[in-house]
Amino acid sequence: MYEPIRTKPVVQRMGGTTVDYPHSSRGEALGIQLAGHLAALLAVTDELGLDEAAAEIAAQVTRLRGDQPARAPRGPAGDAAALHQRAHDLAARALLVAASRADTTVAILAAERMDAHAAALESLDLAGAL
Repeated sequence: MYEPIRTKPVVQRMGGTTVDYPHSSRGEALGIQLAGHLAALLAVTDELGLDEAAAEIAAQVTRLRGDQPARAPRGPAGDAAALHQRAHDLAARALLVAASRADTTVAILAAERMDAHAAALESLDLAGAL
């Protein structure tokens, strides 16, 4: 399956031994996590065909990662309700991480996307009830 680690990791101990591998700060780790959630939200937003919202999300992913996110071509439309629910959940995750990071711009964007997807789900439920 996988090759086991052959050397013992060097960790920082109370005695003051040094660490020989790079560590990311909490802020860097949250930035990576936030970019991942936004990239996943971007993929679902692209699949839903929401070009304006996708452009806003892509701009934030670019700001966080430093390069343009990979964008898949729009494929056949899937189940709209499931896609809106997935997008709502991803936006909620992004909102939580953005709040932890104190990234107001992304927090506002994520909250707006949550509201938009909740409204879309509500309208789909109402249309299905008729």
